[in-house]
Amino acid sequence: MIRHIVFFTVPDRANLEEVRSGLSILTAIPHARLLEIGTNMKTDQLGTEVDLVVYGEFDDEVALAAYKAHPNYQRSIERVRPLREMRIAADYETATAAREPF
Repeated sequence: MIRHIVFFTVPDRANLEEVRSGLSILTAIPHARLLEIGTNMKTDQLGTEVDLVVYGEFDDEVALAAYKAHPNYQRSIERVRPLREMRIAADYETATAAREPF
């Protein structure tokens, strides 16, 4: 399984909900096991610059590639890119899915 995590900063706070809405387009893409859009709670004393997070779980590289090739992925980019500043992405393989909360 592959975990896909992307961090975003939004320099103009007035655009935060518009960026979140643009990222939410991604949740309609069918290739992910799980896809979440989250707002950083900024509770870490050393890392408060990240505003929004995309977290996804994919069965394999083929599923991740299909997700990125989906038209909604490009639609999201077109809405979000003009409003965001930093974007940092990381993908890594793992043998386990995230556990459901108790």
